[in-house]
Amino acid sequence: MNTPARDLDRPLAPPRGPERRSTAPALVPAVLATTLGLWGLTRHGSMWRDESVTYRLAHRTLGELLALLGHIDAVHGLYYLLMHGVFALWDGGLAALRLPSVLATALAAAGVGALGSRLAGPRTGVLAGVLFALFPATQQYAQEGRSYALVTAGVVWATYLFLRGLGSAACGWWVGYGVLLAVVCWVHEFAALVLFAHAVTLRLLRVRWRRWGVAAAGVLVTVAPLAVVSARQAAQQLGWLGRPSPAIWLAFLAVSALGLLLSRVPPLAGRAVTALALPVLIVPPGLLITVSLLKPWYVDRYVLYALTGLALLAGLALDRLPAHLGKTAVCLLALALLPASLAVRTPESRKDDVVAVARTVRKLSRPGDGVLFLPSRRREWLLSYPTLYGRLHDVALARPPAASHTLQGTELPADAIRSRLLATPRAIALTDPDGQPVDPFPQEEVKRRTLREYFEECERVGVWGAQVVVYVRKPHVGSAAQGEGCRGGGRR
Repeated sequence: MNTPARDLDRPLAPPRGPERRSTAPALVPAVLATTLGLWGLTRHGSMWRDESVTYRLAHRTLGELLALLGHIDAVHGLYYLLMHGVFALWDGGLAALRLPSVLATALAAAGVGALGSRLAGPRTGVLAGVLFALFPATQQYAQEGRSYALVTAGVVWATYLFLRGLGSAACGWWVGYGVLLAVVCWVHEFAALVLFAHAVTLRLLRVRWRRWGVAAAGVLVTVAPLAVVSARQAAQQLGWLGRPSPAIWLAFLAVSALGLLLSRVPPLAGRAVTALALPVLIVPPGLLITVSLLKPWYVDRYVLYALTGLALLAGLALDRLPAHLGKTAVCLLALALLPASLAVRTPESRKDDVVAVARTVRKLSRPGDGVLFLPSRRREWLLSYPTLYGRLHDVALARPPAASHTLQGTELPADAIRSRLLATPRAIALTDPDGQPVDPFPQEEVKRRTLREYFEECERVGVWGAQVVVYVRKPHVGSAAQGEGCRGGGRR
């Protein structure tokens, strides 16, 4: 590898003949990622609650969607608008929900291959792209109806434009870099953390900052309105997060140590690979974890794109092996990861399964039954099934989601919830599995207390990540609705 450039007008990684124009580094990983993404795409017909949010919001009218974003979830607004367009063109259920992520993952894998090829040759590119496609986390978010695969693809190709800008005197690469990264940051603002990684790369390579600085400033100015709005929404958006646990720190340190180890594998002469890949691997998650000591914002999927750094380092390390050993190593790794690849295609790979919840509610409920969500945010389990939800009486609901410009609607005060529940002969409660922490809010406390004092539990069915419980009013408790008891109306 040539000595890193010390000036923007000197190429960082000059082309090395016709082999540089090979399409294999981009094409092979893209085909593999697409194949893996389509394999088991529906996850046995399951969908977890975050995907349910995407599905519902994509089906709201544009007016309803824009009104919501002014109150919550602005950070995902551009993604929801994109998915609104997808479902307007093709209302294809789970396939339509997840195909954009499959395609984005293919683009990301192709970008990793292109980066590796540009930095160290086509073979490194193929290996790096293939490894990225094989990572279980890559496969998981390739099959998820959320924005993280799209963000990863955007960051990867922005990094490619960054690399090309370092090796060219033309300004066009920097314009493309700034525009693409600005758009990606509007898909999810934590994509902006890659700017810090790129700044470290410039420092390591001793490259002048001027053109990059102008592009980076443009990105930050462009995303500033979103940052202001989402900061106001952060309390309700991220209130469920806690500060990083020791396990999170250990995982981060282990991945960082692996990256450092790979960068030291002799005879790695690709200093530029290390200077680019290590910061992308370490800096974004490291910054987010550190900030989360004060403001809990860290979730690993928010910086999924950091894995591209690990793929580049591992691809370069395998490239230093004889060709047959490198291929053997990739095959062995694919076999070793097969159990994880199978696991991410099951309903149990996510926190819950709204499809299973809805199926169970349909089986246990009768038209006109009351339905109670403990906590209220579990209303998401039924909102993607409006026909089923519409035949039940939502005991605690004050205003539905679209009318209240919220994700799950607003609930009545505690006294009103108690009165409604006492007038309900039969209620279906949807709640978290045993052992989960309960919300201390007055509305949630009155739900639990009223069920405990005035209702009899008739049936409890556990599904993945949830419980569906049938309650019937105890007989002769002296209220407007006399209960039948379990024998009279609980089990069918």
